[in-house]
Amino acid sequence: MLLNYSPLMLKICLSKINFYKFTSSFYKNTFMKLFTNILVILALGLIIFNITLLDFKNPLQGNSMVAFIGIAASICAVLILLIFRMSKNIEEKMNDKF
Repeated sequence: MLLNYSPLMLKICLSKINFYKFTSSFYKNTFMKLFTNILVILALGLIIFNITLLDFKNPLQGNSMVAFIGIAASICAVLILLIFRMSKNIEEKMNDKF
């Protein structure tokens, strides 16, 4: 009697294994998206903060130069994070095809 149900049990076990693989990758991808979102928000906050430090009368002297460098660095960070997220999306789509 057990032999009649063994293919069904094997199918159920394999489906559970695939489900666990899906959930672990789901949490990993969700965590990565959340982490990159937080970093983008922090970089945008730094851009806003550095804009407040700018002296528009003398934009390339004193603290304004430091603010410009901070703004440029924050913009670079945002771009790098967006490129990273796009590459992860492409990697997911490539893995789904195979």
